[in-house]
Amino acid sequence: QVQLVESGGGLVQAGGSLRLSCAASGRSFSTNAMGWFRQSPGKEREFVAAISWSGNSMHYADSVKGRFTISRDNAKNSLYLQMNSLKPEDTAVYSCAGFRAGDWVPGDGGDYRGQGTQVTVSS
Repeated sequence: QVQLVESGGGLVQAGGSLRLSCAASGRSFSTNAMGWFRQSPGKEREFVAAISWSGNSMHYADSVKGRFTISRDNAKNSLYLQMNSLKPEDTAVYSCAGFRAGDWVPGDGGDYRGQGTQVTVSS
């Protein structure tokens, strides 16, 4: 059974930082793209960032570009999201996703999804 388990969420003041982690089990994602999505109450799930299997290709939503950095460790079957300069509008449940392809394709919501971790940014 494939599982994606996120951690690292919490409450932080605007301007602060958090680092999210996603641990995958049940299968290796070393040849698959992985990514982060977020969803806040009343809004649709939205893409945040994705990284190719090799880590050489990264994609970001315009709203987080320059503030968030996605990375991965294939030896640990893990995915990370460093979030800096956080804003109240970044408040959401953040979840990781695994894709079947080696790189993310716009519109791909992921074939494997975690339950998510809450990030709350206070003003």
